[in-house]
Amino acid sequence: MKLIYKILPLVLLFVVTGCDKFLDRPDLTVENDQTYWRSEDNIRLYANQYYPVFFSGYGRLNNSQDAAPLLSFTNSDDVLSLGNQANVTLVVPNSGIWNYEHIRSTNIMIDRVSTRMDGILSEEAKNHWVGIGRFLRAYRYSELVLAYGDIPYYDREVLSNEREELYKDRTDRDIVMDGVYDDLVYAMANTRLNDGAQFINRYVVAGFASRIALFEGSWQKYYYNNNERAKKFFDLAITAGDLVIQSAKYGITMDYKAQFTSNNLASTGSKDVLLYREYNAALGITHAIVSASNLVESLNIGPTTDLLKAYICTDGKPWEMSQVSGANDFDVQDLVRTRDSRLEATFLSQPYARNNASLVYVTKFLPRDGEAHIMGGGADQLTQYRSTNNETDYPVLRYAEVLLNWIEAKAEAATVGGSAVTQEDLTASVNVIRNRPLAAEAVARGVSKTSPLMLANIPADPNKDGDVSDLIWEIRRERRMEFTFEYSRLVDLRRWGKIQYLDTEANSDLLSGGWVNFPVDLQSFLSGDRAGTFMVADLDGDLTTYDGGNNSSMRGFYRNTRNEGRRPFLNQPNLNPYLQPVGINQINEYKAQGYTLSQTEGWQ
Repeated sequence: MKLIYKILPLVLLFVVTGCDKFLDRPDLTVENDQTYWRSEDNIRLYANQYYPVFFSGYGRLNNSQDAAPLLSFTNSDDVLSLGNQANVTLVVPNSGIWNYEHIRSTNIMIDRVSTRMDGILSEEAKNHWVGIGRFLRAYRYSELVLAYGDIPYYDREVLSNEREELYKDRTDRDIVMDGVYDDLVYAMANTRLNDGAQFINRYVVAGFASRIALFEGSWQKYYYNNNERAKKFFDLAITAGDLVIQSAKYGITMDYKAQFTSNNLASTGSKDVLLYREYNAALGITHAIVSASNLVESLNIGPTTDLLKAYICTDGKPWEMSQVSGANDFDVQDLVRTRDSRLEATFLSQPYARNNASLVYVTKFLPRDGEAHIMGGGADQLTQYRSTNNETDYPVLRYAEVLLNWIEAKAEAATVGGSAVTQEDLTASVNVIRNRPLAAEAVARGVSKTSPLMLANIPADPNKDGDVSDLIWEIRRERRMEFTFEYSRLVDLRRWGKIQYLDTEANSDLLSGGWVNFPVDLQSFLSGDRAGTFMVADLDGDLTTYDGGNNSSMRGFYRNTRNEGRRPFLNQPNLNPYLQPVGINQINEYKAQGYTLSQTEGWQ
C-alpha cells in the first residue's frame, strides 16, 4: 500500500457570522462545516490530511528529517554520537504541552460521518469511515500517552464555550487506553479489507494495533505491575497479529536491505510491507536520508560497541557462547561473516574514517549500487543519492514488525496467565524472518542465514537480565537487530522499564564504536596530529589513548576523546525518565483561569 504525500492540507472553515440578514448567507466558494459532509470523496480527502503526519516515512515534511529514521532517533543504546550523548530530560521546561489538533479533528470526523451522512453513505461505508476515524484517534492518543501518561481525554468535539471541559485536568491513562482499546477493536472489525492501493485498510489497522497494544501491555506489566490489564492488551496484540498473519497476504520475500532502498515498493515490497511512503522527484517529493549515509557526506553518528556486541552469530547464539569460528573477532569484516545477516545489510563492511563517531558507517538506507560506486573508486556522488535528491521509498509498517509484535505479545501473555509459546509460534515468526532471502552481494562477502530459534534450545545469554526469561530476552534481541536506527529502540526501553540501558557510567560500551585494527585497516589514521584525540577499548573495556607513537597498540573499539556520557538520571527523586513533564507556563495558564493542571507523575 503506497502513500504519495502530495496532499494539500484540508482545512474545514467553521464559519462564525453575525446575525444581520445577508451576512448570514453561507459562503458559496469555500467549504464549511454545514456544506462539506456530502460525499465519500470528501471524507477521503479529509482523512488524507493525517497520512503525512502519522506516517512520516523519511521525514514528516518534504525533505525534512523530523521523525525520520537514522537522524531523528539518536537517543538510545544503539547510537553513538560524536561529542555529547543525548540526555533523558532532567528539568521541567518553561513551555511545551500536548497538541490536541488531531484529536479534535478526528472527533469531528467521527461525529459528522455518524450523524450527517444518512442517505449519503451505505451502512458499510459509514462503519468504515467511522473505523478510520477511530483508528486515527487511537493512534494519536497512544502517542500522547506514550509521552505523558495521564492526559485529558475527549471522545467528542468540545465546543469553545465548554470551559469545564477545555480546562479539565488529566484523565487517568487507564481510562484513555481503554478508549484506545475500544477504538482499535471497532476499527479492526469495520474498516474495509481493501479500500484501494493508497489507503488504510483493516490489515494496516491491525498491524498498528499490534504495536500500540504491545506497548501498553508491556507498560502495565513492567511499570504498574498490573498483570490483568497487561494481559488485556497483550491479547489484543495477539488478535491483531493473527488477523494479519492469517490473511496470508503478507510474507518475508525481500532481503533486509532492499526494504529500505527500493525505488518501487509498490511491486518489490508488495508482501513485505503493509504501508509505505513513496517518493518521486517528478512530483517534487524527495528526502535526504540516503545522503546522510552515502559515504561522501560526513556523519557524526554510528553504532555503539554495545549494539555491535548484541548481534547474534549465525548459529543463533551470542558471541560469548557461539561455536562459530571467529565469533570473538570484532573487525567489521569478521562480523559480516560470523553474525546475523542484518549486520552486513546495516553497516559498511569495512572500517571507514569518514564516520567520525564510530568508524563504522551506517549504510542500511544506502542502495548497494551507491555503496559499490564509492567503494569502487567513484569520487563523484551519484546524483540521486546527493543532498535532497533521494527517492527511495520508506516502509512505514513492515510485516516483520507485525510478526515480532505478535510473538513478543505471546511470550509476555504467557507470563500473566496466557498460553505458552510453542515451536510453531517461533517457526511462524522469528524463524520466518531469519530465513529471509540474502542479497547476492552479501553472499559474496560470506554472509549466511542465522540458525532458527528452537524452543528446546534457547541460548542462555550470560548478559541476560534476571527479570525476563531466555525466550523473551532473545525476542527482544531480535527486535534490536531488526529495527536498528528506526523508531522503536527508545520506545522499547521505556515500555520494558529498562531506561538504565542508557546509563553511560554503568556501560562504557555506549561511548565506543567499531573495532579497528588501526595498523592494518586504517594506518593513515595514525598521524601525530591525532595524538590524544582517540582511544581504543579492549574486550574488557580497558582504554589505551593514542599518543602518536604507540601505533602497534591501537587495536580495539574506537572511542573519540570528545565523546561524553549522559548526565546522571537514575534513581533521582521527583524525576521520571519514562514520562515527559508538562510546561510550567501551561500549569500557570490553567491556574489563571481558575483550574488545575496536574504535573506528570514523578515530576514537580
